[in-house]
Amino acid sequence: MEHLLEEFLVNEDTWLRGFVFGFVHVSIMLVGYYSGWSLNRLFKIISNGYVAGIIGAAFSHVFADIIAASLDPHIRSSTIGIALGGILPLIFIPILEKFLVKSEHHIMIGDHEDIRKDLDAH
Repeated sequence: MEHLLEEFLVNEDTWLRGFVFGFVHVSIMLVGYYSGWSLNRLFKIISNGYVAGIIGAAFSHVFADIIAASLDPHIRSSTIGIALGGILPLIFIPILEKFLVKSEHHIMIGDHEDIRKDLDAH
C-alpha cells in the first residue's frame, strides 16, 4: 500500500498533489459535523454565542489544517506556516466585533438548538 501511495501521491509531477491534505481536511470536518462534536460548545463556556461559533469554526479549521498538512507529504514542511496563518487573523475578532455591524438577516449554521437558545435570550 505504501508503494501505491508513493507512486501516485508523492511524485512531484502528479496531478494529485495536495490530495491527501484535501481528503483529510474535509474528512475531519465531515466527522465533526455528523458526530455532533463541536468546539463551539466548548467556547460558549468562555464567550457569548456567536463569537464562540466564530472562534470554534476558526480553531477547528486550524486543527484540521495541522493534521491534514502533517499527513500530506507535499506540504508537510508548510505545516507550521499554515497553522500560524490560520491563527493570526483571530487577533482581529475584537476589532471586528467592535466596529462592524452584523446584519439581522445573517444565516447561522451549526448548533441549531444552541443558536435558538441564544436568539431567544436576546
